[in-house]
Amino acid sequence: MADGLSVFLVEDEALIRMMLADMVVELGHHVVAEADNVRDASAFAMTARYDMAILDINLMGVYVDPVADLIERRGKPFMFATGYGPELLPSLLRRRPILRKPIAMDQLKAMIDSLFPGASVKAPH
Repeated sequence: MADGLSVFLVEDEALIRMMLADMVVELGHHVVAEADNVRDASAFAMTARYDMAILDINLMGVYVDPVADLIERRGKPFMFATGYGPELLPSLLRRRPILRKPIAMDQLKAMIDSLFPGASVKAPH
């Protein structure tokens, strides 16, 4: 993947979203869509062109599972990035990878590499 992966990023905290986007870029990928609420995220989930998604579990008090369901229907891989545990997710989504906030670059790289072996084109510092 010389050009890296296209990433759909769903996070309601602007600073965390920017930090995650910077990490994605530093790993050699690019963010193609961002959302901070379930409504916008649902629209992007069905229409945007992306290879994978990173989803916060709780968006302004609303759980992201409807968005995860849409992404799953499209057959796209995704991971959760959250300060919460998997117990807040419907049981069928608990098997998805979860990154615990605060997220370190090496954790994000390892998770992306587990979903797309060999996809990360740059190493974290």
